[in-house]
Amino acid sequence: MSAPSGDIQVVVFGLGEEEFALPVTAVREILDHRPAYRMPGAPAWFLGLTDVRGDSVPMVDLRVRLGMIAADTTLATRILVVDIPQGQDGTPAMALGLVVDRVLDVSTFGPDAIEASPDIGGRWRSDQIAAILRRGTGFVALLDPARLFAGTDGVNALNGLGLAA
Repeated sequence: MSAPSGDIQVVVFGLGEEEFALPVTAVREILDHRPAYRMPGAPAWFLGLTDVRGDSVPMVDLRVRLGMIAADTTLATRILVVDIPQGQDGTPAMALGLVVDRVLDVSTFGPDAIEASPDIGGRWRSDQIAAILRRGTGFVALLDPARLFAGTDGVNALNGLGLAA
């Protein structure tokens, strides 16, 4: 996903004091937090499986995936069920439940509020961020769902557990 050039509609959510977003087109639904069935040998960011309307959906602690410290769940904790692309070869997208501290809103950002993600070696991996969105006097990091779980430590790690399609 490259930085969008037109308007983009996103789900804005919080992790700690930081604000992030995912494209609305990647988010299937938003759920209240629920327990997960833990699996042995899984990466630290993988919380386990949960049932979503009869389907087993892998749950991911997005804080840990992004290198933050895990936090206790609260009444505001939500699960974003998202479709994560698995490749250009027609492999179907994988549904993942991303656990976030809170969902803030659904917002539309115009081209004047969208900036390319700087590659300055900061706190977040720039290859996982599609763009920076200006919001008032602050910023929102627009995550790239495909790159967020790319590589051997991403969806491929779930393949080793027999979870990826």
